[in-house]
Amino acid sequence: MLLYLGTGLSPVAALTWIAPLPILLLAPRVTARRATALAFLAYLAGSANSWDYFLRPRPSLAVPLPAALSILIGGSVLFAVAVLLFRALLVRRHAVLATLAAPATWVGVLYLTSLASPSGVMGTLATTQADVTTVVQIASVTGFWGVEYLVLLVPAAIAACSATGIPVIARLRAGAAGLVISALALGYGTFRLHDSPAAASSRHVVVLARDQGHWAADVATPEGRELVAAYAERIAGLPDGPGIVVLPEAGFAADDASLPALVGPMERAGRARGADIVIGLLHTTGGVRYNSALAVPAGGGAPAEFHRWNAGMDQVSRTGHDLAYLPGTPWAGMVVCGDVNFPRPTRDYAAAGARLLAVPASDEDVDGWQHSRTALLRGVENGLAVAWSDQRGVPMISDSWGRVRAETRTRPDAGPDSFAMAAATVPAGPGATPYTRFGDWFPWLCLLTTLAASLFVVAARLRERPEQA
Repeated sequence: MLLYLGTGLSPVAALTWIAPLPILLLAPRVTARRATALAFLAYLAGSANSWDYFLRPRPSLAVPLPAALSILIGGSVLFAVAVLLFRALLVRRHAVLATLAAPATWVGVLYLTSLASPSGVMGTLATTQADVTTVVQIASVTGFWGVEYLVLLVPAAIAACSATGIPVIARLRAGAAGLVISALALGYGTFRLHDSPAAASSRHVVVLARDQGHWAADVATPEGRELVAAYAERIAGLPDGPGIVVLPEAGFAADDASLPALVGPMERAGRARGADIVIGLLHTTGGVRYNSALAVPAGGGAPAEFHRWNAGMDQVSRTGHDLAYLPGTPWAGMVVCGDVNFPRPTRDYAAAGARLLAVPASDEDVDGWQHSRTALLRGVENGLAVAWSDQRGVPMISDSWGRVRAETRTRPDAGPDSFAMAAATVPAGPGATPYTRFGDWFPWLCLLTTLAASLFVVAARLRERPEQA
């Protein structure tokens, strides 16, 4: 029940920290086989909060059925393995190593899985803490993997302290290890949140999405031109002042011949309000269709285009590994939706000097909050503000410290002329963080910890066999 409420698409953040605790408390008190089985079943039952999302057939979901099953069953197996290693170390009275190895196993293996996944990673334990700003600041050093580690470290330390048959000093050391690491992470988070940006570095940002989700409205058709006009009219009605307006992923479709029918009205609306406009576009050019973010500058001139790096399962081609910025605004880069499920290109933008990320996106209603928080965590990792314009989801604006400055939710049952809009004046982020510079060093450290702990257990078992004989 704790896993069900503390994970998934609508988690209760406080419960996530104690959700693994009952199994970890039980593990050293029962046989290894029973602890493993109960851990697997508990996690699988807890993931029932996402069964309908993963298993209900719908063509727009980017995760196919085999991958969905591997996520649900694989997560349960991984949790069982982490519990098994925790138990093996604890019954041998190595409470500190058990406390450190259990979350390290989870993080390390999950990281390796993310490297092999065509859809990247989202919806992990770290995402459940995305609105707890003090906790997520550690992501600027460790990546969001540090948040993932903390969420499991705390219950592991409590369980180690509560184990029976272990010397008091060993239990106290385990508790001290968990307390010191958590205190350092939270202390760093508190310190980082006190960093106040200069008002002069702020920029007004608007994320705008039509409530009734639409995908790839062809601007060569009357319906597509009507949608272009509706967006342009809404943008033209925004308050005066320089800023950035971001529209959802693949809101429009165009080829080179029909593209002016989209760019022209948007350019006029942007010029009238002094706003650069980032448009989600399926752009057919040179016989290839790209899932793009197209930036139309307020001052006129040629638009800039970013092609989605990580096409996932949508079968939309990409050009490769080129970054693209809002014209005349080298501190504002662009990515498209699922790109935030991967460390790059967000990390590359920060390394190149960007301070804000404009993201046209599209989700499935129920996963809108979860995916917006994945984008938020990428911003914290790399010191970037994020403008997330989501059709069928949660349009959201966050600063580089992970504080949500504005958000709303699209309403599929609203009228055809209804728009969801969020607006905020956002300070430009500080840019490149330690994580930007050093990358995923922390999950590799977790893998080394897991390997060392596993070898320790194997060696201990080999020593025990002659004694038993």
